[in-house]
Amino acid sequence: MACDLWLVPLVDVLCQSPDNPFREDLDVYDRALAGAGLPPVPVHGYVPGLAGEVAPVAGFDHTALHFLRRAYLLGVCGLEVTPVDHLGGDYEQLLEMFEPTAQQSHLVWHFDHAGAYVPVDFASPLDGEELMRSGGPLGSSHGLLRELEAVAPTIGIDPRNPPPAAPAPSRPTDLEEPAAPAPEDDSPFAVERHVWTGLHAAAVRSLAQGSMIVFA
Repeated sequence: MACDLWLVPLVDVLCQSPDNPFREDLDVYDRALAGAGLPPVPVHGYVPGLAGEVAPVAGFDHTALHFLRRAYLLGVCGLEVTPVDHLGGDYEQLLEMFEPTAQQSHLVWHFDHAGAYVPVDFASPLDGEELMRSGGPLGSSHGLLRELEAVAPTIGIDPRNPPPAAPAPSRPTDLEEPAAPAPEDDSPFAVERHVWTGLHAAAVRSLAQGSMIVFA
């Protein structure tokens, strides 16, 4: 199954429009941030070249995302990060055994096809009944980037000189259709690396542009 990442520029021409499809979501995020003593989602004034277009930034297979989450969770728990051909019950067991650690991770503790990462820095993902009803835990783009940089060496990536991400999907990908093929990579962590580069590109652009990352 395909999993797309989209960037939503947090500019006033979009966020303050009565037709903004993310208006209710942003209200929920603001309430969750306020409840945690954090500032609201930042909304910026219009700047040339960033007029509020929502655009895809990366795409990968739904299951591939869990390969990277597994690698991160193994590493942060002090376990050996080994490549696998498929995910089985050991991954579910890993999540159960280290659930408190998983719940602190912006990369791991997030829905696969809903929810968002916002350019506000906070330590752990935010959750709560309203967030869970509207799309799941709310992540921080800052936190996501930190965790991507932490897991990078274990899958053969230098976070200071990362490989380029694959081209973004040219159109919205239907949930039930296969994701576009990953680039050729002879690394035993090819799946994890493909997802890493897409998430990294999204996190960097989220912080540079003041955009929100959404799963679609």
